[in-house]
Amino acid sequence: MVLYYKARPDAGDYTIYMGADKNENEELIKYGLPEDVWFHVDKVSSAHVYLRLKKGDSIDTISEGLLEDCAQLVKAHSIQGNKMNNVDVVYTSWSNLKKAPSMDVGQVGFHNPRLVHILTVEKRVNEILNRLHKTRVERRPDLKAEKDASNAAEKAKRKMQLKEKKRREEMERVVKERQAEIRSYKGLMVAEKMTSNRQIASAGKSMQEVEDDFV
Repeated sequence: MVLYYKARPDAGDYTIYMGADKNENEELIKYGLPEDVWFHVDKVSSAHVYLRLKKGDSIDTISEGLLEDCAQLVKAHSIQGNKMNNVDVVYTSWSNLKKAPSMDVGQVGFHNPRLVHILTVEKRVNEILNRLHKTRVERRPDLKAEKDASNAAEKAKRKMQLKEKKRREEMERVVKERQAEIRSYKGLMVAEKMTSNRQIASAGKSMQEVEDDFV
């Protein structure tokens, strides 16, 4: 089972979610999406909380209010962390999570520790938690199907982008060829004109005389 929450309205339409137990956490680790950000209380056991960003967002653009919602939720779902003040919460992109075969269920590491951010939560704020819990929805999603659908949509998007790139490149090639043809044609016309003038001069006639011949 996965628990879903809606973030504070002024932060935008964002969804926060977490697994109900360590086995569900394992599924979330396996089937996360590139736009997911993972939260956990540092150095103690806690729930795995995820924030799903919008396309174009990055971990560095998450608002303070949105970070606070996620941090309060993960602190409240830590037996030890919930009792402590000044708790450190770590967060990183889902793609930075590393799962080794030797790790226990629900346990993760990081591909690059330098990409892990730390946020200190001074104390539990019940006002925030009460607001979040009012939005809670429990679901049993098909996480694999959701990930497959997301991958298929991303693949189709990249295919369209590549097709559009090739179309633009072909248009640019045709335009360049036409411009080259025009330059070549203009050069030919100039050469023909110069040849004609030389022929007139060799005949001993001035341009005025030639024009008079046509009058």
